[in-house]
Amino acid sequence: MSMATSLPSVYEPGQVENKWYEYWRENNYFAPRPDLEGKAFSIVMPPPNVTGSLHLGHALDNTLQDILTRWRRMQGYNALWLPGTDHAGIATQARVEEALAREGLNKYELGREKFLERVWEWKHLYGNRITQQLSLMGSSCDWSRERFTMDEGCSRAVREVFVNLYEKGLIYQGDYIINWCPRCHTAISDIEVEHEDSDGHLWHIRYPLEGEDEFIVVATTRPETMLGDTGVAVHPDDERYQHLIGKKILLPLMNRVIPVFADDYVDKEFGTGAVKVTPAHDPNDFDMGLRHGVEQIAVIDKYGFMNENAGPYQGLDRYACRLQVVKDLEAQGYLLKVEEHRHAVGHCQRCDTVIEPLVSTQWFVKMKPLAEPAIQKVLDGEIKFIPERFTRIYINWMENIRDWCISRQLWWGHRIPVWYCQECGEIICSKEDPNHCPNCESAELKQDEDVLDTWFSSALWPFSTLGWPDKTRDLDFFYPTTVLVTGRDIIFFWVARMIFSGIEHMGEVPFYDVNIHGLILDAQGRKMSKSLNNGIDPIEVIEKFGADTLRFSLITGVTPGNDVRFHWDKVENTRNFANKIWNASRFVLMNMEGFEAIKPGLEELSLADRWILSRLQLTIAEVTNLLDKYDLGEAARRLYEFIWDEFCDWYIELAKPRLVNQDNPRERLVVQNVLRDVLVDILRLLHPFMPFITEEIYQFLPAHSATIMLDPWPESKEELIWLAEVEQMQQLMQAIRALRNIRSEFNINPSILIKAIMVVPDEVRRQVFMDNQAIIKQMARLEQLELLYELEKKPEQAVSALLSLAEIYVPLEGIIDVEKEIQRLQKELKAAESDLQKAENKLNNQKFLSKAPPEVIEKERSKAGEAINRKEGILQRLHLLKK
Repeated sequence: MSMATSLPSVYEPGQVENKWYEYWRENNYFAPRPDLEGKAFSIVMPPPNVTGSLHLGHALDNTLQDILTRWRRMQGYNALWLPGTDHAGIATQARVEEALAREGLNKYELGREKFLERVWEWKHLYGNRITQQLSLMGSSCDWSRERFTMDEGCSRAVREVFVNLYEKGLIYQGDYIINWCPRCHTAISDIEVEHEDSDGHLWHIRYPLEGEDEFIVVATTRPETMLGDTGVAVHPDDERYQHLIGKKILLPLMNRVIPVFADDYVDKEFGTGAVKVTPAHDPNDFDMGLRHGVEQIAVIDKYGFMNENAGPYQGLDRYACRLQVVKDLEAQGYLLKVEEHRHAVGHCQRCDTVIEPLVSTQWFVKMKPLAEPAIQKVLDGEIKFIPERFTRIYINWMENIRDWCISRQLWWGHRIPVWYCQECGEIICSKEDPNHCPNCESAELKQDEDVLDTWFSSALWPFSTLGWPDKTRDLDFFYPTTVLVTGRDIIFFWVARMIFSGIEHMGEVPFYDVNIHGLILDAQGRKMSKSLNNGIDPIEVIEKFGADTLRFSLITGVTPGNDVRFHWDKVENTRNFANKIWNASRFVLMNMEGFEAIKPGLEELSLADRWILSRLQLTIAEVTNLLDKYDLGEAARRLYEFIWDEFCDWYIELAKPRLVNQDNPRERLVVQNVLRDVLVDILRLLHPFMPFITEEIYQFLPAHSATIMLDPWPESKEELIWLAEVEQMQQLMQAIRALRNIRSEFNINPSILIKAIMVVPDEVRRQVFMDNQAIIKQMARLEQLELLYELEKKPEQAVSALLSLAEIYVPLEGIIDVEKEIQRLQKELKAAESDLQKAENKLNNQKFLSKAPPEVIEKERSKAGEAINRKEGILQRLHLLKK
């Protein structure tokens, strides 16, 4: 690709990013080396929903993966980041059904085959949207290996796994209580239920003992389910109810006789200590019902209406039934009291409908035999969670895992590979579609109507995407994958299932490291949601600020496993950072005339040269170490500080006089080489974080290669670290900052050169300042610097700064009008005191504190803190002027 000779004056991401992404893809730079030799590094992308669109969670997750992949690729690893999408059974089917409804159709009118044709059409029409958006982020994944959970290879892997588990007795069909969504009309797993705290009630109901005048009082949040009660349970150690265990109760409204029994599950402290038992509509009651052999009576159907077992309430919506049941209980004298009660209510993650626990015939995976080795591999350290605290969360969940309901009452998905013979009832589980019954030879076979849970196929993702069940070169080289990068919210959804699936079917763990990141919250710390209307569209950010800016702003402040807040000021700061890099690079390129690559001798390197080369080597080591530990946010922060504070604000400024020194062309060549070498390594270090701007700048530098993304990652060179010079430079910088602060605090015009006196008792340190007076004078805008061993008399009208190694005095006579400056500062003091008083008045107002949102109160606290700091600073400056 041909390049111009100098950088444009302004960085325009829109003119750069697409150009470079297409260049990388056209040259196949994202693919691993075809020899499949050397050190392997591999990541499988958590597959986003095929009909979804990019959100900030995707943006963060994929930025982290891209940073790791680009970094390892530059380190010489044969790196593969394998992309793909998930068929998202419930979500995708719902989208297509909504589209059909707009046409006045439903899936039943089309039939299963025609409906699936429409879903595939939808997938082909919209399925590439999110992958195109991921490309806009700069994702360096190997698109030639892109997979889909329902492509031919993944579908074959799903069948292989199902049949293998079925033949081992680890997949079975049974009647069990499951989470049912009355709107999606399908079972959903425990981890697809989102529990939201809701304001509700606790109804206390009298249940009369059969043939006696005594009552037992139960408390419930769902009185409509009492119609299906088949028992009342108490704790075996609860003295209040010992005499009732084994007796019979007459169920109010239904006049059904049910037993009282004792069970350790009951919490003596909750409610009345007695609980109604509805085995068909509560998972804990279901377990108790099995233990005590009581009947299961379902009273709510799959649409959320009361069924024939609900007696006179049949046909009512479950919530209408609740109102009627409460009304009837009160009328008949059974309702003792009603309390307000806030409790967690389960909602379908897909449609937000309140889920209904129902007993249903479903397919399950027997989890205990699969969970045990998956726990052990983590305990043995074969799989490491980063941060480590998520290990305990994973193990706790796996130790208490229930059997996994894997069947879904949908049409879109991997259909369960089980057929039923219509003649003899034989059940056939097969990897290939059978054409006759092996028992009676009948061709009258009917396949199971259900499909598999979407997570069943994504559990196989680390090996199905690499070609399993075939023994492929990719599978042999890249499995186990190196690291999984994912959010903390899907440890149970996906991570745990991949671990036990990999161990069971591959005989090896699916990955060695699990890098867990947090969620992206809004500036107030709230989860982003449609209801709050607080979501941020990453594509809009990219269009306005560029992908590099979005990427870097997302990972700034990220620590492994912790949530991070999205702030627009972080985006603005990162845009400024990109402009800073651009302008610094323009300066370097504009001063490359006559450049010749040389290796300067040690004696030719100035203190500033040795300092920046040392700091570069130390930064390389720090950033590499942080990336090794997956602390990408801290690595980004260290880079930011080195580039902005040290290279741009210090070294470039120190280099300027030497670049224009016509008397010493060799010195110009030395500084050109240092500038160029440091800038190249900066661009290489920054490339995984900000790939586009670094490639653009790199291509303008002398002696560049075809692409920076295949350049070697910088390695810290010990021979280029001079710690003594670093310490000396830090001392100079401390003095310069003190002088700059004085200039700033007293509004000394930058064009005015000032005088300074430095008292340095230590002879060695004083010599350092003596030898580098030129640096201090240049950077602090001094016309004169006097260095003393001790001070005989303090200069008149001088302000001072006390450092660890020196005292600094700046005489202000003739530079500022002291009286006017005092008057100005006194006005500032009044304004600061006024701001402080206003903030304190609000913070001392109980009415304000009780009604204002937390973020508004925090803002006032921040104002008060700022006003206090301003006031203290002004008082200090006034004290110096009045001395």
